[in-house]
Amino acid sequence: MNLTTKRTNSKNQDFINLVKELDAFLSIQNGESDEFYSQFNGLEELHHIIVLYLDDAPIGCGAIKQFDENTVEVKRMYISQKLQGKSLGITILSELETWARELGNIRCVLETGTMLPEAIRFYEKNNYQRIPNYEPYIDAPESVCFEKHL
Repeated sequence: MNLTTKRTNSKNQDFINLVKELDAFLSIQNGESDEFYSQFNGLEELHHIIVLYLDDAPIGCGAIKQFDENTVEVKRMYISQKLQGKSLGITILSELETWARELGNIRCVLETGTMLPEAIRFYEKNNYQRIPNYEPYIDAPESVCFEKHL
């Protein structure tokens, strides 16, 4: 099993294809709330993308987006459904955190949902602490926000 990562941007076709899989997955998981969350998941503002490859096949992705002066927001984290639960997301997340530090950031924040308990457990296992929901999720009861100091 040969795992590699690639730093790229939102124009990368492998990333675009993985995000299509992610959006289809989230549409089912989020149910009626999907329209609300979809509006915050555009790709145009994402310039720091990691694509994870298994033997040259794209199997996962993640992104960071500047949130404030010294904080990035982790976005679009995904591992292909057939490979979920195998701790592959750690590779993406740690590479995103390394990149965030290289860019001068000292903190990561992210939002996930109560309908994604596996994601919540994943972030907690990776030392993310729950924080009050930030904009635009303040009044979103299904949102769960986290932070990690780098």
